[in-house]
Amino acid sequence: MPWIKLILETTDDHASELEDLLIKLGAAAVTLTDNADQPLFEPPLGTTPLWSQTRIEGLFDTTVDMDVVSNILQHYFKKELPGQGLNYKIEALEDQEWEKVWMKDFKPIRFGKRLWICPSWSENPENNAFNISLDPGLAFGTGSHPTTAMCLEWLDSEPLDGKYVIDYGCGSGVLGIAAGILGSRHVLAIDNDPQALLATRDNCIKNNLEDSIDAYSPEQLQKLINSKSSTPPLNDNNYYADVLIANILAGPLQNLANTLKNLVKPSGKIVLSGILSHQKEDVITAYTPSCKLVAFQEKEEWCLLELERIS
Repeated sequence: MPWIKLILETTDDHASELEDLLIKLGAAAVTLTDNADQPLFEPPLGTTPLWSQTRIEGLFDTTVDMDVVSNILQHYFKKELPGQGLNYKIEALEDQEWEKVWMKDFKPIRFGKRLWICPSWSENPENNAFNISLDPGLAFGTGSHPTTAMCLEWLDSEPLDGKYVIDYGCGSGVLGIAAGILGSRHVLAIDNDPQALLATRDNCIKNNLEDSIDAYSPEQLQKLINSKSSTPPLNDNNYYADVLIANILAGPLQNLANTLKNLVKPSGKIVLSGILSHQKEDVITAYTPSCKLVAFQEKEEWCLLELERIS
């Protein structure tokens, strides 16, 4: 079926309202993107910031009267943004098999020497390698971001056989699944987003790891710790993992420092990512003196820290 795409430019103050307006006018999909090369690295918790100059694209089917859409948009801009003026264009999109067009953009990706992430519709590139079946989803990790890529490369290089692993802030579960495929004895995947926990459980089933990976919220994890009935055994109400990996952001990693340290046994490893290079020292400070820095990696403007718990 052919489609019509409407493209307009606005500011962050009105982007969400215009998004809602386009949906009310019949848009099948609306996307917001940066219109001024303005990166948003680390938004405050509980906020959803937008770019100061935002590009909005609305996708309409051909049954929608675009003259009506244009007239309503002109009225909105005249009333709400009298000094800005309506800057938009309308394009006709040729009929395509959009699912196939979308799918061809996602290819298997290798991380390190042994680990591959493969979309479910593709063949495994190396049958003797460690292959994760993972489809692109919502705002969850598939390995394409530098922070996730560094974590996967680290896991690929680490001997994990028989070890207990925690994936804190699991998102799609990709890091926990990688640990499971690479030989870990058991993985706890932790996230405070219910949708992330659902995605993780679904991806565990796709990779035949539902028996060796459990997904919990932080509150459920605390109940597990308090019950003293989990595996591995608990000591002084702490869950002594051999490895904890957290790909979040610098601010939450600092705030969670005591929580994460107490989940790892002495001599265990804590791997932190989602940190901009200039934030590295602040994060290290939050984990000392009970942890020491063993190594760090940098990719683009991001870095990964490998710490060892020493007390």
